[in-house]
Amino acid sequence: MLDTETRRRIDTARDILVGKVPDPKSQVEQITIALIYKFMDDMDAKSEEFGGERQFFAGDFAQYGWAGLMHGGLSGHDVLNLYATAITRMPENPGIPPLFRNIFNNAYLPYRDPETLRAFLKVIDEFTYDHSERLGDAFEYLLSVLGSQGDAGQFRTPRHIIDFIVAIIDPKKDETILDPACGTAGFLISSSKHIAEANTDEKGNSSLTPDDKGRLAQNFSGYDISPDMVRLSLVNMYLHGFAQPRIHEYDTLTSEDRWTEYADVILANPPFMSPKGGIQPHNRFSVKSKRSEVLFVDYMAEHLTPEGRAGIIVPEGIIFQSQNAYRQLRRKLVEDYLVAVISLPAGVFNPYSGVKTSVLILDRKLSKQSDHIAFYKVENDGYELGAQRREIEKNDLPIVREELCRYLAQSRARESANDCESQPDANVAEQDVTYAMESSKSSFGLVVEKEKIAADGEYNLGGERYREQITVQSNYELVPFESVCTLEYGASLPKKARIDGPYLVMGSNGVSGYHNEYLIEGPAIIVGRKGSAGEVVFVEKNCFPIDTTYYVKRINPETIDIRYLYHLLNTLNLPSLRDGAGIPGLNRNDVYNKFKLPVPPLLVQNKIVAEIESYQRVIDGAKAVIENYRPTIKIDPEWPMVEVAELTGSEYGFTEKAKDRGNTRFIRITDISEDGTLRQENPKYIMMTSEARKSKLEKGDILVARTGATYGKTMIFEEDYPAVFASYLIRLRFPTERVHPRYYWAFAQSDEYWNQARALVTGGGQPQFNGNALKKIKLPMPSFDVQEQVIAEIEAEQLLVAANQELIERMEVKIRSTIDRIWQADAVYV
Repeated sequence: MLDTETRRRIDTARDILVGKVPDPKSQVEQITIALIYKFMDDMDAKSEEFGGERQFFAGDFAQYGWAGLMHGGLSGHDVLNLYATAITRMPENPGIPPLFRNIFNNAYLPYRDPETLRAFLKVIDEFTYDHSERLGDAFEYLLSVLGSQGDAGQFRTPRHIIDFIVAIIDPKKDETILDPACGTAGFLISSSKHIAEANTDEKGNSSLTPDDKGRLAQNFSGYDISPDMVRLSLVNMYLHGFAQPRIHEYDTLTSEDRWTEYADVILANPPFMSPKGGIQPHNRFSVKSKRSEVLFVDYMAEHLTPEGRAGIIVPEGIIFQSQNAYRQLRRKLVEDYLVAVISLPAGVFNPYSGVKTSVLILDRKLSKQSDHIAFYKVENDGYELGAQRREIEKNDLPIVREELCRYLAQSRARESANDCESQPDANVAEQDVTYAMESSKSSFGLVVEKEKIAADGEYNLGGERYREQITVQSNYELVPFESVCTLEYGASLPKKARIDGPYLVMGSNGVSGYHNEYLIEGPAIIVGRKGSAGEVVFVEKNCFPIDTTYYVKRINPETIDIRYLYHLLNTLNLPSLRDGAGIPGLNRNDVYNKFKLPVPPLLVQNKIVAEIESYQRVIDGAKAVIENYRPTIKIDPEWPMVEVAELTGSEYGFTEKAKDRGNTRFIRITDISEDGTLRQENPKYIMMTSEARKSKLEKGDILVARTGATYGKTMIFEEDYPAVFASYLIRLRFPTERVHPRYYWAFAQSDEYWNQARALVTGGGQPQFNGNALKKIKLPMPSFDVQEQVIAEIEAEQLLVAANQELIERMEVKIRSTIDRIWQADAVYV
């Protein structure tokens, strides 16, 4: 486990380099070279300590030893020249193995500043490792700073996701293991650790023989198109016990040189994106496409041995895109390779990307024998799904892993029994069917017949669309959806409609305007058809649902309460049925075919609605507390009023195009919420260049919106991840001995602040609250002790506000429990 001090040293080394080496990948390369340099010297020193001789820095290369470099009384320029010469000449060193010569191949010092190098080497000198595993952990952290790899669609896979997939695939000591898009070799290293742990006795000693270890070294291989990634993989594998790692610079999709190489286990998170114009693959792929994700999955399926297995992370396009290549690939997988699909939550790759992904589990032998595919859905992976990714208690991965591994084991046992006997083993077959039924009732998984997946020719791999009704135990009659209500298309707005009319216009995202005509009478239920498809909205009054929506039409209003129906529809998770390329849509036939609805007597429906609405009133009251709360400061007239200009300067942010990936969060004016906090939804990212670093935020920095309708909004940055701020924001960084940042933030939410801000703003249609105006804000300045007292009082108030949020969550649970009771056999309303 990486310790805090090592993490700090690596961060310090990067901060020293950034002025001369702005590219994160180049920073990692320079730190890698220096760490290996120091590591080789450490091994030489250890050898001498035990009576041996130096190997790495011997003969003509003894002059480059670390001690002489750091403590030889050399001038700054002498150190620079010696170090630059050493790393350039290291590939010629006969005392180092070929792997290290490859690592140093083409290495050079990209700057000529002696002071930068001295400061950098001083930090590297603090690393004292006597075992490569500890250095390996440090290197893993160093790799994590890479984040997104340019425009290739490569994202660093979180280690816990890698370990989760490896545990399911369960590679064995005698199997060949390949990652054809290996990046920094995370899957290969996790596999080696998994095999080592599986071959450990009760005393914790390895049961692997020398022959086993020799075969293991030959069984692992990886490809990557990037020479930088190959170098990093080589180092990472070496530091995790592979003396001669088999990592090759190879274009998996366009080269045929290794087409005849197969593997028992393939694990990968291949690039999701294709270059403009697409990939130009060779003609040996069975699926014709120019999309990298299609070609990679096809390649991995094709290159499994007859009993091979694979775990592949794929983007959502593979799951449901309707283009011919995607459909052809899915058909191939369903018929010959696929045994399970695991849906991961969007946000697993944050802060680099919010892309939605799934994991395909391939087992070539089992798939050919089985008529079923298992689908599992992970809602939580043990971490928040926003940009911060803080650890949380909710974690579905262990349960999904246990259930899926049990299902696969039982399926293999059943098929093995079938292979051994002319007739299937009835007991084993019954166990498998029983498990499949239990799994289909699980909130995580279900088992679906391949015939059903193939029925419409789309081979859609979205598991939720196949979830059968499992609520057959309800006391109340379950009736077809269409016998209770139908989903009717909204309409195009009439041209003569006025925008200032009294009736709500309802779109997929809710209210989208006001007009003087209505289509349906209220109260009404609106369901999103395109865009926010499946979202259910209740409208009290007459309204006009437009053609991106459905409106719900009750077949017999005398037997179904509309409010009961609204709450019932909210339990169906209709957004899970979204489908289609481009803008996702909800097909009403999918809803009709999937669901039956419980319809208790009208009196029972009324009681259910009354109970739910009692909880809803509590929620509404708690939300009102949260929405209306603003920190206030009781200003003592004796406190001096000090202009911001006397306390600090103002800085404008960085101009850059925000993206959905990168290694640094890019905080924009829209990221400040109405209550002065940082929004976590829809984060944007950029790469940390030397120019961007000038706008890098530190904890305690104050950000103020300077233009538009949001001018004057103020937040405090208190996050743990790297971030820079955009040009429409102003940064204030107060001297911490005079102004507590949270005190200023609290003041900036008060009426006193806003009265001043409104008087200082300039501009008409586009208000401007520039740095000069901000510096004229007068801040009441009590002593620092009094500021802390004010903050303590505000934080106590915020705890009460947070308690209201908890109350909302509890009431929402009660609502869900109330509506869920009608699906259960023991539901009784009197």
